[in-house]
Amino acid sequence: MTRQLEICCGDIASVLAAKEGGARRIELCSGLSEGGLTPSIGLIRSAVDSGIEQINVLIRPRPGDFLYSDTEVALMENDIREAIYAGATGIVIGVLTPDGDVDMNTNTRLISVAREAARKAGLLNLNITFHRAFDVSRDPASSLQDIIKLGCNCLLTSGAAQSAVKGLPLISKLVNQADGRLLIMAGSGINPSNAADIIAATGVKAIHATARKPIPSKMRFRRPLVSMGVPGSDEYAPLSTSPDVVAKLLQTVNSITS
Repeated sequence: MTRQLEICCGDIASVLAAKEGGARRIELCSGLSEGGLTPSIGLIRSAVDSGIEQINVLIRPRPGDFLYSDTEVALMENDIREAIYAGATGIVIGVLTPDGDVDMNTNTRLISVAREAARKAGLLNLNITFHRAFDVSRDPASSLQDIIKLGCNCLLTSGAAQSAVKGLPLISKLVNQADGRLLIMAGSGINPSNAADIIAATGVKAIHATARKPIPSKMRFRRPLVSMGVPGSDEYAPLSTSPDVVAKLLQTVNSITS
């Protein structure tokens, strides 16, 4: 299996930068500072118009935990339909029970909606990724088995740790446990300086990264003491995907043959 690089993009500039850097696969979201939220339909359509090949849309209606009300699940169903009808090639989901297990009923419901929407849209190869809700589940080994039973194509994980580097032992175990039944994709804190080591230590066939760096604003007038986001954040040097960082990550992924 050829190794894959997925770039997490939170705005259209990042989508275009990912494509310029050579990426073929993205996870599209908004609200990266909150762990990622469902992007707007306008952003999804713009990403599709960009021509990038694989667009996996995050379906997460709010920040916080991964236990959702019936109203939120219905919202997620609508978001899944709209994303696929807009041209997305995959969805990224994850719902847990109050006890921290994979919610088989709700995830099955969401996947069924996605598959029906894909059928209506004529999408033959729908990708379903289970996101890092997995990393806060109660029993990783049991959760992986459940995710495989759901029919997911991919699991995004940091190895139940704050970063992939800290979660290397579990990621390696997950790769062995999955045994090719789905793609284990390492994510969180991956950059050109550690990507090769993470791949070598775990045997993962895919990595996930934002590939971001500060992008200077073109604003001439500035009021630096007023912050619109996280306290201390700099509106005049926001983080955004860099084509150079994407290219370096892609070079690393392509250079590893074993």
